[in-house]
Amino acid sequence: MLAGAVAFMMVGGTAIAHGSQSASEKQQSKYPNSVRKAPKLDLKKQDDADTINKASKAYNTGDYATAQKLLQPYVDGTATDSKYAQVVALQIMANVTFKQGDVKKAIDMLKKALALNVMPNDTYFDLQYELAQFYHADKQFQQSVDTVEKWRAGGKLETADSYGLEGIDYYQMGQYEKAIASIKKAMSMTDKPKDVWNQVLAASYAETGNSDEALASARAQLAKHPDDMTTLNNTVSLLITADKYEEAMKLLEQANSKGLFTESKSYITLAKLHLMKAQDSDNPKPEAKAAVDVIKEGIAKGVVKPGYQAYKVEGDAAYLSDDIKGALTAYEKASKDAPNGEIDLISAKLLLSERKYSAARLKARGAVKRGLKHEGEAYMVIAESERAMHNKSAAIKAMKKAEQDPTTRAKAQAWLKKASR
Repeated sequence: MLAGAVAFMMVGGTAIAHGSQSASEKQQSKYPNSVRKAPKLDLKKQDDADTINKASKAYNTGDYATAQKLLQPYVDGTATDSKYAQVVALQIMANVTFKQGDVKKAIDMLKKALALNVMPNDTYFDLQYELAQFYHADKQFQQSVDTVEKWRAGGKLETADSYGLEGIDYYQMGQYEKAIASIKKAMSMTDKPKDVWNQVLAASYAETGNSDEALASARAQLAKHPDDMTTLNNTVSLLITADKYEEAMKLLEQANSKGLFTESKSYITLAKLHLMKAQDSDNPKPEAKAAVDVIKEGIAKGVVKPGYQAYKVEGDAAYLSDDIKGALTAYEKASKDAPNGEIDLISAKLLLSERKYSAARLKARGAVKRGLKHEGEAYMVIAESERAMHNKSAAIKAMKKAEQDPTTRAKAQAWLKKASR
């Protein structure tokens, strides 16, 4: 499932002062339509306000130790008679605790602060929304939804972010239709939808089997934000899934011509699309060369790091162009930081086809040591290499190992049967 990326508000930086909510403050409130009656603040001591504000500044500068030291007596309620001072202390301390990774404890602090119910409306409802975000971070997705709905009902406020959060929660719970409804509502309320909303909407459509709607949604967002690479990459991914390779390639080529490629994956994806086109062509060389040119451009611009992915594409392109020497050279470079032995197995097979039996055997053995999904294929290369070098007993030994792999068992058994005659 997608990770629900949510931007958490930082509440610790709000200074506190004396008094109650005035008529002018009510008018300027973020929640002017709320029916909640804001209580009078019971903050009477300037020392309390000064200490809380000092702790807030410590929090904002990352000095959590100082903030905790100042706040703890207020959190416990031992340093003051002011419930409002205790609430703000709990609010800041919850953020400190969240930053330190103890989300459940942070949630308990926010719940305690809300239960005291002594804050102005802005503070109260901001805290309630923050609690919903904390529930989300703790993967308590239903609690997050419930809290958002309670916040919306009490504060009489609807925002794009609240529907976005709700949509992500629904997605994480597998309630895809509700996720779609909430995300679409969020998008209707802003001209700058968050990247994660597009991802969740497309993924939700895909989960409901409505790939056409997913693609239509992605295209619509791309039309609004043609130079946004995250939106473009999402669209390209959906196009590839729908086997619409030409359209995906065209989008990436247009983006590259605008100078929008800033990540290696953009070059790698475009190069792979050229390779896919080459594989389906009677004349693969032009597209294979285009794939190599894309990789070289990315490397030259410092965006693509010379390594496994880049050299693997280059090797595949060389192979499609019948440039076996070039393919082997590229695969050797890719092998240096390959995650396993699969690339070495490809090289071993090419070396075998070139009748370089000793080198093929050595490369296949190395592939087995580095790890393969199907070791039988490597042992078949070893066996054929040994046979070609007239090492019959070694060939049979290797082929018996190939026989142990279900994917090569039938071929190995046929080979062994023939060899026993």
